[in-house]
Amino acid sequence: MANRTPPRNAASDVSALTEKLGVFIDPELLDVALTHRSYAYEHGGITHNERLEFLGDSVLGLAVTITLFRENPDLSEGELAKRRAAVVSTVALAEVARQIGLGPFIRLGRGEVLTGGNDKSSILADTVEAIIGATYLAAGQQAATALVLRLLRPLLEDPERFGAAMDPKTSLQEALAGTGAPAPEYTILASGPDHQRVFDATVRAGDVVTGTGSGTSKKTAEMAAALDAWTQLTGRD
Repeated sequence: MANRTPPRNAASDVSALTEKLGVFIDPELLDVALTHRSYAYEHGGITHNERLEFLGDSVLGLAVTITLFRENPDLSEGELAKRRAAVVSTVALAEVARQIGLGPFIRLGRGEVLTGGNDKSSILADTVEAIIGATYLAAGQQAATALVLRLLRPLLEDPERFGAAMDPKTSLQEALAGTGAPAPEYTILASGPDHQRVFDATVRAGDVVTGTGSGTSKKTAEMAAALDAWTQLTGRD
């Protein structure tokens, strides 16, 4: 991949992120992984992370599939597929991104910055996949698989979180019912042009909990908000 990213500087230092990832990725390649198309278009059409995202999606899927298959010999094909879908979902990957503090490192165009793009679930999840793709290119499949497992191991080892990641709205409602709290209420705000619409959701359950999330569809945004609220309510990190 030809590199056309601007030179690195102190403001773009990602050593703290590299330390959290636990793997060395060539700085120029990591820059690409962290570059959203909105930033690329504003800087002369430099290379952005969508090709790496495409690669990382495949590496992620294979790593999770093999791990689930090997570690769950008694699960049916249907249950394995359900768990895989939960682990690689936008909601789950965005949660992982927030846990490692990825948002501030993503390079975004001005419009995305103004609309809170550094915390949008879709952008966070896509960037995680791009980083996985960059790891594959920089260090090989074994290192990329190890990165996937480091990032997703808490989810893989928490059966309840499978359900929350797969259907966070139901999980939230069930958790609230156990506390006697009122039913959750969702509000949605849309922003951006029609061809690049972004939805921001807020879910409230009285004074008990408030969760927020975003996505490229109303459903995704509500799921992200529900998972945020469920995580707060259950005390899971």
